[in-house]
Amino acid sequence: MLDTQTAEKPLTHFKSKADLSQQSAVEASGAWTVAQIEALFALPFNDLMAQAQEIHRLSFPEGDVELATLLSIKTGGCPEDCSYCPQAARYDTDVKAEKLLGLEEVLEAAKAAKAAGSNRFCMGAAWREPKDRDIEKVTAMIKGVKALGLETCATLGMLEAGQAQALQEAGLDFYNHNLDTSEDFYRSVISTRGYQDRLDTLSNVRAAGMSVCCGGIVGMGESRQQRAAFLARLANLNPYPESVPINHLVPVAGTPLADQKPLDPIEFVRTIAVARITMPKARVRLSAGRQELGRAVQAMCFMAGANSIFYGEQLLTTGNPEAEQDRELLAELGLKTKQSCKTEVLV
Repeated sequence: MLDTQTAEKPLTHFKSKADLSQQSAVEASGAWTVAQIEALFALPFNDLMAQAQEIHRLSFPEGDVELATLLSIKTGGCPEDCSYCPQAARYDTDVKAEKLLGLEEVLEAAKAAKAAGSNRFCMGAAWREPKDRDIEKVTAMIKGVKALGLETCATLGMLEAGQAQALQEAGLDFYNHNLDTSEDFYRSVISTRGYQDRLDTLSNVRAAGMSVCCGGIVGMGESRQQRAAFLARLANLNPYPESVPINHLVPVAGTPLADQKPLDPIEFVRTIAVARITMPKARVRLSAGRQELGRAVQAMCFMAGANSIFYGEQLLTTGNPEAEQDRELLAELGLKTKQSCKTEVLV
């Protein structure tokens, strides 16, 4: 079945839905190898973009872009040592530890996000893992945001099975828990949490019946092979995530990666294209670092298959292109925004 795609001869063109089905069979069987994904990265840029665009058009014929808003409901003071993160308590950054936001403050932010056109409202907390009393407070937020008619997403750290179930029962649509990078590069970035811990949380989320939002950060000093291994791990999850945020590292003063050299923008676009090819039906989201990429690179990312963005002036602690700038760019590119708040599920 896979004799047309090998590490030496990757597929370079799709002409029909039958071809896309064959490609889907590759990822559904967990057959993506690191070598195959490296071969995609190595394609001539125009060939890679053409392949990604054709898969994107077949998978998302509407061609719409999902708008998501991310609110930090509990900022700073995290005990983890993620080298990229200004919220880690051990690093000397401008981010100070704050208490969990109140319910009304969260709901006001959600109302503003909906009024600005967002479909999904994401709530992030700088915890290693939430306590049960935290889950009780967050479930109230989830119920309130759901009542506004928005999709809900949360990223709260590692989850036990019972906590995942409680969030699902409250109506949470997505849980975000990023793998961040490849397993062999992971310890270069984080030592306070293991790779298997992340996989266990994803398993708990799936078992509870929620959709998965899972991606990572590129440009942390990893090699192309390690980027390929990271995407292979994501694509071979069964099923792969419904939402795949790809972050471009934003170096923050005071963190260990403050002086990291930026990833080449073309390599970032290639990463988006490979994510689209290997995970055809996922919403591939441009996340942190969009502001630094500029309009032209963002436009190439949309062509490569990105169809979701974090929308608004702020992510958790880093800047984001303002909503008006985003609307202008999408309008200039002739891209529609997703109107429905119905969750897209792969299971």
